[in-house]
Amino acid sequence: MASAAKRPDIFPAEWEARQQLAACYRIFDHMGWSELIYNHITVRVPGEDSAFLINPFGLGYHEVTASNLVKIDIDGTVLDGSPYPVNRAGFVQHSVFHRHLPDAHCIIHTHTTAGMAVSATAEGLRPISFYAAAFAGRIAYHDFEGVTIRGEEGERLIANLGDRRVMMLRNHGTLVMAESLPEAFLKHWMLQRACEIQVAAGAAGTPVELSADVIAVHQRDLAGVQLPVGPGVPDFQAMVRLIDRVDRSWRD
Repeated sequence: MASAAKRPDIFPAEWEARQQLAACYRIFDHMGWSELIYNHITVRVPGEDSAFLINPFGLGYHEVTASNLVKIDIDGTVLDGSPYPVNRAGFVQHSVFHRHLPDAHCIIHTHTTAGMAVSATAEGLRPISFYAAAFAGRIAYHDFEGVTIRGEEGERLIANLGDRRVMMLRNHGTLVMAESLPEAFLKHWMLQRACEIQVAAGAAGTPVELSADVIAVHQRDLAGVQLPVGPGVPDFQAMVRLIDRVDRSWRD
């Protein structure tokens, strides 16, 4: 995916991260997972633990490119001279996890209809499908406290997350994080499918929950059906090829 940087002040590793993140924004828009100019996907800048990339506030996901992503430090200071502002609600929430979790290289927060619907139910995500079974016992929950612009909420977010890396923000949406962007993408895709199926199953009848024994076997065996190039890598690459056929402007 990497190519020569359009700006001489950007190192190759950062440019590659910018292109990967820009592609992810375009993929989310293609999949219908965008929310006007809101929500966020962030990644750490390679080699700079205290800097990360975020979408320029005011642009839709379909307008994000490698060049116009905003580079900020962990305190929200713009580092690359970008003329675009950063959504405070996105920065405050994501910076908490980037600051405290070394393995949170990529963080994705969305307000999809299915994700918000499931987050608003008392039961949360139920183990009723192939995809939901993968998350059983691995999802954290955090009660809604309003728009996430208060830093003091961060302590409760971290405490409620614990050692898990997928969270239902109750009455709000979903949050996933991973050591790589492709892995985070795949987690989000699976979580979104699980939520869509739960909403559809509830409308169709009475969902049947899977047993704990079946779930344990399912989770154990999932790793055996992945290609050996890394979690989510082939899935993400396939989606990059798809959006390239539509519009390659994200690469600039």
